Amino acid sequence: MLFPKIGAVNRVHIHYAIQAFASAAGGIFILAYLLKAGVPVPAALLFQAGIVGLRFLLRPLTLPLAKRFGIKPLLMAGAVFAGLDYPLLAMVDGPGPMLWAFCAFSSIGYLLYWLCYHAYFAALGEADDRGGQIGVREAAVALVGIVAPLMGAWGLTTLGSTPTFWLVGILQVLSVIPLIGLPNVPVKGAVDGPAGATRMALGLMVADGVFAAAYHYIWLIALFVALDESYVAFGAAWALAALVGAVSGMVLGRHIDMGHGRRATYLAYGAAAIVVAMRAGSLDLPWLAVAANAAGSFLVAIVSPVLMTPVYNMAKASPCVMRFHIATEGAWDVGCFLGCVSAAAMAWAGLSLGAPILLGLPAAAVLVFILRRYYGPPRPA
Repeated sequence: MLFPKIGAVNRVHIHYAIQAFASAAGGIFILAYLLKAGVPVPAALLFQAGIVGLRFLLRPLTLPLAKRFGIKPLLMAGAVFAGLDYPLLAMVDGPGPMLWAFCAFSSIGYLLYWLCYHAYFAALGEADDRGGQIGVREAAVALVGIVAPLMGAWGLTTLGSTPTFWLVGILQVLSVIPLIGLPNVPVKGAVDGPAGATRMALGLMVADGVFAAAYHYIWLIALFVALDESYVAFGAAWALAALVGAVSGMVLGRHIDMGHGRRATYLAYGAAAIVVAMRAGSLDLPWLAVAANAAGSFLVAIVSPVLMTPVYNMAKASPCVMRFHIATEGAWDVGCFLGCVSAAAMAWAGLSLGAPILLGLPAAAVLVFILRRYYGPPRPA
């Protein structure tokens, strides 16, 4: 048996680190590659909106599959489908049918993987250690992210897109190995009472979807353009960012577990507002854009424990973690879709990409408002 003495949550961390390596070596270059292939900025943003939109429409189909097979087999299938995306990406040579075929196929991998990953992680983890577990996960992602973007940039500039994306896809498929032998999480055929997410969880996910559109997807395009569409500069910027964020998540995660969630929320999203404003104003200065990207890696490491601790804990306390995450992931898709479509409209109208990045500010304010209600007053010393 593989990994015989490693606990279930830690084996999921190993899986996630391998998946994150593939994402950092190939996934962060997807929108950049589309721009290089001649896809205009508004169309690239609509491509991303199309992925989350199709994901939203297909999501109800996952519940019958989960009831029959359980969550883990669907998680493994999602990881494999996500790996198959990359060879298909190498076939895209501009706007046209292949681009939208890639969009449709990607939505399947996105749907199965992220929905089942969040449900599986929520079911395996424990509420009292949740912040620290998420912090360890994000630290591992940051560590592999130091090397992976450099390797992806080297591959795209030296080997070419087809060999690079094939290698990334194979690595993504291999990420299922640590999951072999772990327990499955069954999904009940029916539950008593409402099994979906609470309004608090739905509100968190809609707001985070808008924030992710502004802070991640729009920024990926904006940074690549600011760096003169250089794969090498783009990969180096992400490697530097990963180096900055390698330890910060573990510190804040444990802070949350000790009962300081509200303080951590103010810290995380106060920093988020600063970084969003910094990114929006940095696009004419490449060195400042690289600095803003590095600051963002620190931010991801501290925001993830603050946001996902309540989401995972609410999921585990719900009658069905799968149904809970079907609802919350759908809410996230709505927010991300709205953010990407708004950004595409702004880009089509001739506005700088700094304008849609600022959509992250009201989204962060909404997240703070909801999270402070969840965490409540700090525990007494």
